[in-house]
Amino acid sequence: MSDSSPAERGPAGAPTGPVAFLGLGHMGGPMAINLVKAGYTVTGFDMVPAALETAREHGITTADTAVEAVAGAAVVLTMLPSGQHLLDAYRGTGGRQGLLATAAPGTLFLDCSTINVDEAREAAELAVAAGHRAVDAPVSGGVVGAEAGTLTFMVGALPEDFEAVKAMLEVMGKRVVHCGEHGAGQAAKICNNMILGVSMIAVSEAFVLGEKLGLTHQALFDVASTASGQCWALTTNCPVPGPVPTSPANRDYQPGFAGALMAKDLKLALNALESTGVAARLGPLASEIYDSFAADGGAGRDFSGIITDIRDKSGAGIRDESDTGPSPVLTGRAPDSPEQQLRGQA
Repeated sequence: MSDSSPAERGPAGAPTGPVAFLGLGHMGGPMAINLVKAGYTVTGFDMVPAALETAREHGITTADTAVEAVAGAAVVLTMLPSGQHLLDAYRGTGGRQGLLATAAPGTLFLDCSTINVDEAREAAELAVAAGHRAVDAPVSGGVVGAEAGTLTFMVGALPEDFEAVKAMLEVMGKRVVHCGEHGAGQAAKICNNMILGVSMIAVSEAFVLGEKLGLTHQALFDVASTASGQCWALTTNCPVPGPVPTSPANRDYQPGFAGALMAKDLKLALNALESTGVAARLGPLASEIYDSFAADGGAGRDFSGIITDIRDKSGAGIRDESDTGPSPVLTGRAPDSPEQQLRGQA
C-alpha cells in the first residue's frame, strides 16, 4: 500500500506536492486545517499574526511572506478580501514580484475568494498567460461549514482543471459543483447570495409582521417551514431564537455569515446587474438595506440580525415566547402593544 499523501495520488493531471494557502482568517484557517488533517502539506501566510499562530497550533507551516509560501507549491490557494487584493497579489505591487512570477511553471492557482466576475476572469487570464492553471471556487456555508468541512464550492475552470482540483475541494466541502469555465464559479456565488439576501429580508419582515399580528415565532415557523414559504433563511438560519436552536439568533446573532460580508456580496451582485443590464429591483434594494445595516452596527453581526433593524424601524417589540397559550389572532384578544410585548424582555 502506498504511503503517499492525498496531494500525491489524485487523478491524472492533478497537481502533486505542497499547497500554499494565502489567507488564514475565519474561513481560510479552518479550510487549511482540514487539508492538513487529510494529509496535505500546507504552508500558510496571513497578514494577521494571530491567524498565523492559530495555523501553527494546528500543524500548518507558516511563511513570513506570501512569496515565500508559494515557493515550491503545486497549488496556490487564495482566500482574500477582494478582487483587487487578488490581482495585486498575482501581479505584484510597489516594485515587488507577484505570485505568478514567483511560482513554478504550471502551478495551479485556486482562488476561493468572493470577488467580481470580471476580476475572477482577469485573474485567470493573468495566470494562464504566465504559464499556470487557474480555477475560481468561491464557497458557501460560512464559518461553521469551513470548520466542519461541509462547504459548497462553486467552480469555474476548464474541465481538466476541475478534475485536477476536485479531490482537494472535497476534503474541505461536501458539495463541489462545476459551473462552467473561468468566472462561472463567481457568477454562481453572487446569484446564490442575492437570493439569500433577499429571502432573509423577506423572512425577517414576515416574523416582525407575525409579531405585530400576535403570532408566536414557533407558530409561524411551523407553518412556513412546511409550506410555500420554506427556504434556507427560514429553516437553517432562522432569524428568531427558538425554532432552529443552531441558528445565530440563539447566540445574539454572532456570525455565522456577517452582515458586512452580505453587504459585500450584494454589492458584487449589484455590479453584475448593472454591467449586464438586468432589470432587477429586489437585488439592488437588498444591497441598499444591507449596506445600511452594516454601517449602523450590523457589520460584525450575523446577517440574520437584519430582523432587529426591521423591528426597530417598525416600532415592534419582541414577543414573549414563554407565553405558550393560544395566539391572540385565534382567541380574538387584541395583540399586545409594543410596551406589553417588551415586558420581561429587558
